[in-house]
Amino acid sequence: MTDVPATRPVTIITGASRGIGAAIAERLAADGHDLVLTFRERRDEADAVARRCAASGARVLLLQIDLGDLEAAATVIPAAIAEFGRVTGLVNNAGITGRISGFLDASIEESDELFRVNVLAPIVLTRAAIAHMATDRGGAGGSIVNISSGAARSGAPNTYIPYAMSKAALNALTTGTSKEFGPVGVRVNTVSPGTTHTEIHAAAGRPNAPEERAPNIPMRRAGEPHEIAGAVAYLFSADAAYTSGADIRVAGGN
Repeated sequence: MTDVPATRPVTIITGASRGIGAAIAERLAADGHDLVLTFRERRDEADAVARRCAASGARVLLLQIDLGDLEAAATVIPAAIAEFGRVTGLVNNAGITGRISGFLDASIEESDELFRVNVLAPIVLTRAAIAHMATDRGGAGGSIVNISSGAARSGAPNTYIPYAMSKAALNALTTGTSKEFGPVGVRVNTVSPGTTHTEIHAAAGRPNAPEERAPNIPMRRAGEPHEIAGAVAYLFSADAAYTSGADIRVAGGN
């Protein structure tokens, strides 16, 4: 087990090898967090993120985990505790959109995988994190941030309705757990990005989506991952000590 100073927070970030997850990792490292970073496939990219975080003074544990495998997802919190002795924060960031399609063309098989990664894995991680953090169970409290999407409100018609449904479920996880576990020292919040420059659009089959959508965004541009990371950093800061159950929309006015 790593000897971690008691003053340093220990935060888990899922899906941290690129995009928003990588930006969150680098921002929290700069803010003084030690980190547990999960990734699914891209070892070289994950290693590069870990090196940048370490350069900011963070101790970093990398875990290669397919969060669609719920038994594997259940190993994340125990691994973090074994390495650092405690967990003070969790960012449920990992997610998949599925391919862009009309609702009638979205297969049940795709939706099943999507809900396992976007909803069931966060449930597994959040349950374990709260059981460790809750003051009525001997914990010292903690903070959880769920990375949702503006699609949870728009419904994403003609694009990816099942993805929008999964993010609406994640919002409900924030609302319910923030109320149930606020009395025992656990804050839970949501950050909802709008269209952001990441590879998720190419994976869904529309790599130019940020440019295509920009004219319909009040600020006339897509967001950048570091702008999402800034909202997450606020929620882990002392300034957010009375913030729980919130949904911070980082969507250029949408």
